[in-house]
Amino acid sequence: MTTTTDRRVAVIGNGPVGQTTALLLARWGVPVLLLDGRAERDLVGSKAICQQRDVLDVWEAVGAGRRIAAEGVTWTTARTFHRDRELFAYSMADPGRSAFPPFVNVSQARTEEILDERIAAEPLIDVRWGHRVTGIAQDGDGVTLAVEGHADLRADYAVACAGARGEDIRRMLGVGFGGHSFDDRFLICDIRADLPGWAQERRFYFDPEWNPGRQVLIHPCPGSTFRIDWQVPGDYDLAAEEASGALDERIRAIIGDQPYEIVWKSVYRFHSRVADRMRVGRVLLAGDCAHLVSPFGARGLNSGVGDAENAAWKLAFVLHGWAGEELLESYHDERHAAALENIAVTTATMDFLVPQTAEQHRRRREVLEAAATDPAMRAQVDSGRLAEPFWYVESPLTTPAESRPFAGRPPRGEVPPAGPGILVPDVPVSVTGSACGRFRELARDGVLLLTTDGVDLEPSVDTAAPVRLLRLSEIDVTGVLAEALAARPGEIWVIRPDAHVAAVLTDPAQVPAAVNRALARPVAERILPGTGT
Repeated sequence: MTTTTDRRVAVIGNGPVGQTTALLLARWGVPVLLLDGRAERDLVGSKAICQQRDVLDVWEAVGAGRRIAAEGVTWTTARTFHRDRELFAYSMADPGRSAFPPFVNVSQARTEEILDERIAAEPLIDVRWGHRVTGIAQDGDGVTLAVEGHADLRADYAVACAGARGEDIRRMLGVGFGGHSFDDRFLICDIRADLPGWAQERRFYFDPEWNPGRQVLIHPCPGSTFRIDWQVPGDYDLAAEEASGALDERIRAIIGDQPYEIVWKSVYRFHSRVADRMRVGRVLLAGDCAHLVSPFGARGLNSGVGDAENAAWKLAFVLHGWAGEELLESYHDERHAAALENIAVTTATMDFLVPQTAEQHRRRREVLEAAATDPAMRAQVDSGRLAEPFWYVESPLTTPAESRPFAGRPPRGEVPPAGPGILVPDVPVSVTGSACGRFRELARDGVLLLTTDGVDLEPSVDTAAPVRLLRLSEIDVTGVLAEALAARPGEIWVIRPDAHVAAVLTDPAQVPAAVNRALARPVAERILPGTGT
């Protein structure tokens, strides 16, 4: 077999995380080879349905977010019940004035179709179905992929987005995948029915009479379709329940005596696992190939898109010569920490949902019973902390600020105040001569330096990397951005290409060091205008 080389990054896996990675790389001008072992896309079932606001925003950067949001069902309220009593409901906060609602429900299949349309219009992405990667070799100049039935492929770097069944890729790379699998399983049914009272909210039931001792989760989807997840025993037999008529009884116990259609059904066992390395030389692991979590909180696909954006801008900066390869190690630092947080959050949820010890059973029972009358106990009811961005407050790329300390994880549905490591709020802005109308659009063009009143910073900090200097007063004509940032006079905000804050400074002389740190360059290294060196 011969080896062909015509793309700088090979993305292994053409699911939503791989699609997002490819589109974001192309946005940075990087040619991509997008490989998948399947013969074609299998558009079956709802799968990952719950797309979080900031993920929609990432997809909008490649021209797909608004369309995905428009086709989905918007919901802003999460309701939690114990048996037949509602314990509480809460809505998700917006620190700015986002273009997107907190969550949109749309099937993974439809999301993939919309992303496919964007990929088809992108000449920098070469899609190849029926290309199963069977070997990965690396050297100092690139990655060689052995592909079943085809010539070997050569790329500068690779991103493995092979999904939940990525064990072969991890084995090739020598990556461990520690964790455990849960005994209980989940039955999913997508049903089409008329349930108007439930069309705009997520409902979670502890121990309902129609699934005693276990949980049920109900999500609205487009086309009068509802996704129902039942927690079931490990030995659950779907075929036997269908044959006996018990599946129909199960559904009617929830929706009542009215017509319905089963659109899709599946049974799955979920896992709590994370790769011990998310960067192996010139290969980065992303999405379910790198981490698997329980579905409560919708942290699977949403976290995978966070991986994709983090990988894409860092690979682009390295390939364009704007940063050294050491920037890629920060991909592991940041996204492995994000995966571990997701594991911690979802493990706490599973300990509450599926208690394993007598003490856990006792605590769950007491909390649920007390929450019905004691508002203070409701914070201890864990039905899944919904997906949120990871905050890079301890990243090696982040410069801490004593004036803006991170106070820790906020209550569910809320976001932390803006500061180092935090994703900036999204608000409308106005920039002379630019079509960008939102703050995150500006941030995602490169490294952004944003100054408040009282700062005299010359634009000579520009490098070969895209660095832009803007004054808050010139773009924030309504004052909304200043309010969302809680901006103070004399500040310089250094914002990364993924719209996370790298630093908040008060001394202009510290800007070069903060920019260098954000790009994983030696902090003492000078930034020379227009050279990137």
